[in-house]
Amino acid sequence: MTYDEAVKRTWTVDEGPAQEEAEHFKTLIRYATLAPSGHNTQCWRFGVEEGAIRIQPDLTRRTPVVDPDDHHLYASLGCATENLCLAARARGLSAQAEFRPHGDGEIRVTLTPGEAEASPLFEAIASRQCTRSDYDGTPLSAEDLAMLEAAGSGNGVSVVLLTEREAIERALAFILDANTRQLENPAFRRELEAWIRFNDAEAVARGDGLSGRATGNPQAPRWLGKYLMRATLRPKPENAKLARQVRSAAGLAVFVSSVDDRAHWVEAGRCYQRFALQATALGVRNAFVNQPVEEASVRPEFARALGLAGGRPDLVVRFGRGPAMPRSLRRPVERVMQQGEA
Repeated sequence: MTYDEAVKRTWTVDEGPAQEEAEHFKTLIRYATLAPSGHNTQCWRFGVEEGAIRIQPDLTRRTPVVDPDDHHLYASLGCATENLCLAARARGLSAQAEFRPHGDGEIRVTLTPGEAEASPLFEAIASRQCTRSDYDGTPLSAEDLAMLEAAGSGNGVSVVLLTEREAIERALAFILDANTRQLENPAFRRELEAWIRFNDAEAVARGDGLSGRATGNPQAPRWLGKYLMRATLRPKPENAKLARQVRSAAGLAVFVSSVDDRAHWVEAGRCYQRFALQATALGVRNAFVNQPVEEASVRPEFARALGLAGGRPDLVVRFGRGPAMPRSLRRPVERVMQQGEA
């Protein structure tokens, strides 16, 4: 299978006539897997039961260096939850999601018959992407910003939009500081390298990770890609590229949880996903610049600079208009289902 064929397989969901409940739920899970996750780890497992779908963390796909407390992992589960709920409503089901904190935690989505509601956010699921390219720098209208802010707000989670150049530059200083600290950490570099897919064949075989196509890097055999990455991934050039990309954006969005716990991390993921889908519906691109919330040594000062009296800054996203990038891949549903339920 070629990369383009794998992209088509990933992002085209067969909406055939509903069969048994299990097949119906499998389609909803397909939509859930189109959500973003840190390093495209796809750190989720799905289980089905009568009238409900469970979304659980796959801790074998942790990224303990960049995400030591699993914050991003649970936010990724929130992104998948939002996709699943939107898809359920589009197919005539009422979806109620509940985070259950016992053990490793899980989200249980209860599904009952309801009115079909194919919203613009649902329609955007198969087009959304984290677009890792320069944007065109044009500002968004007040109406667009209001729609993004409304989509990105939730239960105990707010979104702070930075659109003034002075505010963006202040945030950029923290982004670059944290990026430097990460790139100077050998463990961070090793972990990132493990999730890079340096060529199409590797990306298609694995169905996960950061493909060269999606990140705008040339293809190479893994041995050569690792050599080039180790030789060229340095703070100075990476910071220059990162600064250019942030300055090309219309603004930054910072998602903030009122309480620093797993339930709110999941909610932050749901809020980000709605924001990203609303942006997609408006023709607006977005990409994460999470460095200042990932680096624990930088995060408190970053929060103070934002004027936050409490809570945790969860995610940082740049947004603006620009061209699409090649799409990333996902593993088939059968590989993310609980054993015996595929």
